[in-house]
Amino acid sequence: MNHTSTKTTRRGAGIAALALAAAALLPAAAPAQQAFPSKPVRIITPFPVGGGPDGVARLVADKLSRVWGQPVVVENRPGGNGFIAIDAFKRGAKDGHDIIVLDNVHLAAYPALFKKLPYDTNKDFDALLPLFKTYFFFTVATNSKYKTIGDLIADAKANPGKLDYGSWSVGNPVHLGSELFESATGTQMEHIVYKETTQLYTSVATGELAFALGSSATAGPLQRANKLRFLAAAAPQRVAAFPDVPTVGESGGPKGFEVIGWNAIAVPKGLPASVTEKIKRDIEKGLAEPDVLEKFKSFGYEPFPTTRPQFDEFVASETKRFTDVIRKANVSLD
Repeated sequence: MNHTSTKTTRRGAGIAALALAAAALLPAAAPAQQAFPSKPVRIITPFPVGGGPDGVARLVADKLSRVWGQPVVVENRPGGNGFIAIDAFKRGAKDGHDIIVLDNVHLAAYPALFKKLPYDTNKDFDALLPLFKTYFFFTVATNSKYKTIGDLIADAKANPGKLDYGSWSVGNPVHLGSELFESATGTQMEHIVYKETTQLYTSVATGELAFALGSSATAGPLQRANKLRFLAAAAPQRVAAFPDVPTVGESGGPKGFEVIGWNAIAVPKGLPASVTEKIKRDIEKGLAEPDVLEKFKSFGYEPFPTTRPQFDEFVASETKRFTDVIRKANVSLD
């Protein structure tokens, strides 16, 4: 019995040794992917503290921190055409723990406005989802002689180069939207740049400017004080908050003419699909909550739900639209 037991033991040891040797030849098992997020998340924004885009970013941060169980902080990096914020994002984490808020000029206009950009929209970002959109209005003085967009167009055609409109910088949505309007109506007007939005819309109210495009957030205070009048909405249909304001098409202008502003969340290029989908899904849930939708109304913003393919197509169409008008108007920021 002792002999049989020893033989069985040796045979078992040999089998075990062979098993260990075979295991050593197999590739090592990949480490389990760590659940996202595994540490605090940073939302970098090029917008200053206190404005509507900053307010939306903070709403998103609050919603995500509750769902994710990790701190989500907003880091404001204003100035430098947004390049300061974009540089911070590019130097940040590439695993989804650093994300950024960008607007339509960063993603759709700047590639045509600058010959050399400090970022590449195709290589540095994935534009994941839009946060909101806001339509612009043609604003005029309360006592302006223009009662319709048709009146404005007729005057511009009768006096080429004489009518002034304004914005707060070259290349912003208000400026480029006005350039689009000139192109769509075959008119020629003069662009006046102001340092501040307050100064810009005050000049409209006093009649110094023929008009300026403005959102309900920027021009709304003077409109509510009866210093400005919303002549028409640059929107495909009437804006719900201003049902008495006709669209540009209804007011004698080009049918379907629209000028919108929008902000989007972008993530580093090449994130795993599981991470991008989680970020997108959880932000979308937060944006749909009643308190966020109520806050949107106070900012004059509208929800902008869309799928990834739909948003990619939208950004591409906006890029083409801006590129065409920038080249036609020979606008450059270099």
